[in-house]
Amino acid sequence: MARRKDKIKLGAFLLFTGHHVAAWRHPKASVGTEFENYVELAKLAEAAKFDTIFFADGVAARIKDVEAASRKAHSGVYPFEPITLLSALSSVTHNIGLIATASTSYSDPYNLARQFGSLDRLSGGRAGWNLVTSSDPDAAFNFGHEAQILHSDRYERAEEFADVVLGLWDSWEDDAFLRDRESGRYFDPAKLHRLDHNGKHFKVRGPLNIPRSPQGRPVVVQAGASEPGKELAARTAEAIFAAQITLEEATGFYADVKGRLAKYGRSHDDLKILPGIFPVVGRTQSEAQEKFESLQELIQPEVGLNLISQLSGVDLRDYPLDGPVPENPPATNAGKSRQALVLDLARREKLTIRQLYLRIAGARGHWQVVGTPTDIADTLEERFENYGADGFNIMAPIMPGGLADFIELVVPELRRRGLFRHEYEGTTLRENLGLKRPENSHAVNRGAVAAE
Repeated sequence: MARRKDKIKLGAFLLFTGHHVAAWRHPKASVGTEFENYVELAKLAEAAKFDTIFFADGVAARIKDVEAASRKAHSGVYPFEPITLLSALSSVTHNIGLIATASTSYSDPYNLARQFGSLDRLSGGRAGWNLVTSSDPDAAFNFGHEAQILHSDRYERAEEFADVVLGLWDSWEDDAFLRDRESGRYFDPAKLHRLDHNGKHFKVRGPLNIPRSPQGRPVVVQAGASEPGKELAARTAEAIFAAQITLEEATGFYADVKGRLAKYGRSHDDLKILPGIFPVVGRTQSEAQEKFESLQELIQPEVGLNLISQLSGVDLRDYPLDGPVPENPPATNAGKSRQALVLDLARREKLTIRQLYLRIAGARGHWQVVGTPTDIADTLEERFENYGADGFNIMAPIMPGGLADFIELVVPELRRRGLFRHEYEGTTLRENLGLKRPENSHAVNRGAVAAE
């Protein structure tokens, strides 16, 4: 197989104390609740030439099991709302992409389009929107619902939501604003476009009152791996934060989603697949293993059980910890792809309930690698060169040390192999990810008519 000509893309998934479920108890973990903590992390990732920093989000505190929640730093409680945080970080960074999660289940498309459009302009074209549907059952009660929205309904709403947002981001053509003081014309009316959307879930007239940014519009990111999620991603996403564990799963997912692009008039390069990886790096294998075990020893059983319930939608508190995971758990209305991933892992490796929560306590269902810089570079290279990924979203075990370890030890090895950049290719997120700048759809259509 010929080596790929492109290079690995890297994102830093920033979770305030770190991604391990017990990270907050580790003596070397930052408390991670202040703006200065995030400035440090963003500058660290940018100095290493990472493509993006990324923030997850939720719209409910997960404290149904109060005792278990009290033992976790992250129970749906975030130090900051991510769009606000990234807006502040845009002023202290220059090249790195700024990606925030926002749900289509409990947001309004006009407001969301305006917020991300504003962040894109504030940052000079570095914003990305991670489009998710909300599987957290507690979120529904904060938005006037009596129950969680059904999985199928969430994706139906998400499809229409994405169309509205993308349409609003095309409200103005790039050269719509003349600002001609002599003639007294501020904008060209022919280059303003009202949306006039009237659908099942939304009725939005438009236009958006935010102009286009240097990269055209924010990059659209997704994480869904269910059948509706993959189809929505193939039609609308420009990056996917994937969660496959084995090489076989990763290459299968990569081929599946990229194979769907053609029917939407898109090419393979229009979508980057960036699986999450939880790397524990040591200068020796024993040092890496010691770092990992020092975190594993801090896990409390109620926290582990709560994590399984959160990821799989299955409550296992009434089952023996050292017994098997039930063969036929009840169907869930939570995230179906993550439930399948976690339960398939338990079956494949014949894990007890205790072993399962220990297995997912760090990566939360993502790919986990514990080893030396060479070991980790080998596995990243293998997945990249075999078309299981276009890059990786780094989920550091603890912050800031886990991210600093990866940058100090693994990034130089990737560069030595010619797999990662030394300098940024451009100033916008699209330029650095290798994504084309989208033309305004109305300008394209007008050009097509003129050509006829």
